[in-house]
Amino acid sequence: MIDYIRGIIDELTPTYAVLEASGVGYEINIDLQTFTSLQTRQDGGSVRLFVSEVIREDSHLLYGFSTKVERELFLLLTSVSGIGPNTARTIMSGYNTSEIRQIISTGNAAALSRIKGLGAKTAQRIIVDLKDKILKLDLGSAASTTDAASQVPVADMETKTEAVAALTMLGYSAAASAKVADKILADDPTASVEKVIRLALKML
Repeated sequence: MIDYIRGIIDELTPTYAVLEASGVGYEINIDLQTFTSLQTRQDGGSVRLFVSEVIREDSHLLYGFSTKVERELFLLLTSVSGIGPNTARTIMSGYNTSEIRQIISTGNAAALSRIKGLGAKTAQRIIVDLKDKILKLDLGSAASTTDAASQVPVADMETKTEAVAALTMLGYSAAASAKVADKILADDPTASVEKVIRLALKML
């Protein structure tokens, strides 16, 4: 079992990163929390991602997280019946770790239901299964900073292109994603890629 991979960022998108370690490039699926963390560390130095392996008959996938607590949250979410790794990643992209902890602990099914693929019944199942367990999640100093809109803004078209690509990889249609991205950028032309994706996940 792989606990973590330390390497140089060779490629970084809102949904996956390629880390080169000892001459091997590892493609690692990530959420927005991890993407934001990695964006601030693209200085040529090594970074470490804590890894969860998803092994199937036809694939061997890696999901990476900046902190152990984010990985623990991912494992809690995927322990719920009907919640696969991509759905868990989408939840963790729509809300940061502390928000998810609060949503589940307070039984806020409506907030969870805003995530694509999560109906009312599935949201309630997550709350029932994890309400007690989530309180044991020690956030410590791992509170996410992905809500901050302090990322350096890029040109609208570049932001839209990257956001739509990420949303498409998360399972949304390109046309619907582009329409929502246009609306978000019309309201806030300086919105970062992370902000566009986060808002879009609640609107699609």
